[in-house]
Amino acid sequence: MNELERLVFDINVLVSSALFPGSTPHRALLKARSEGVFLASGETLAEFPAVLLREKFDSHIERSLREEIFDEYARNCLLVEIARPIHICRDPRDDKFLEVAVHGLANAIVTGDSELLSLHPFCGIEILTPADYLARK
Repeated sequence: MNELERLVFDINVLVSSALFPGSTPHRALLKARSEGVFLASGETLAEFPAVLLREKFDSHIERSLREEIFDEYARNCLLVEIARPIHICRDPRDDKFLEVAVHGLANAIVTGDSELLSLHPFCGIEILTPADYLARK
């Protein structure tokens, strides 16, 4: 049996997946859930509900369902301890995803963020759009 892939999903991909079932981000998340393991830090895990539960998304999907989506994601995440910060990105808020990937020995980061994508590969870690992740293997 093959070893599970270790994957970091950025918050925008996670939120898009939750709000738009059947979308490319949603299909990428489903593939990752069946073929890999999600990596997160306390910081990235806390950011997901902070964004997902914003009032502006109330018209897309009920809050209680969004809470369930977050709870399921959190239960399926492997928490990574960040031993050493990384300061590479112009937007320092993106560095936390690189930190999780490096310290969690990730195979890939799945993101739509152009700055993160421009770093592909980073320390041997693939940085892919959801569509590129789906097209692999």
